[in-house]
Amino acid sequence: MIRPSNAELELLKCLWRHEACSARELHNHVAPSLEWSYSSTRKTLERMLDKGLVEETNLHGLHVYRAAVGKVSTLAALSADFARRVLEIDGPLPTQAFADSRLLSEDEIGELEALLRGAEPHDSNPDKLA
Repeated sequence: MIRPSNAELELLKCLWRHEACSARELHNHVAPSLEWSYSSTRKTLERMLDKGLVEETNLHGLHVYRAAVGKVSTLAALSADFARRVLEIDGPLPTQAFADSRLLSEDEIGELEALLRGAEPHDSNPDKLA
């Protein structure tokens, strides 16, 4: 899995919450946190399409975007990568670390725990996640 940039992750989180959005809707949701122009949102979406992070469909003449990567699997990969590279933890992060997440439901936290426990060794390429 390609590691999303911080900005790409913000767009993905928005898509995971809203399922599908136009570029304008995405921009309106993330503009307060990213503080950038609409053209930056469009350019980031183009890069995300190229990376396979989002998919684009046409609905009544409007381009609509959906996440092409799963929320739990992406967060598991990012968490395992962070634990290994930054914290130098050989095993999975404890799921208590995710207990207060506004992004994950209790079921998703359980799924995340299972993914983290079953995580395989990671690629040494820092741009890729397992």
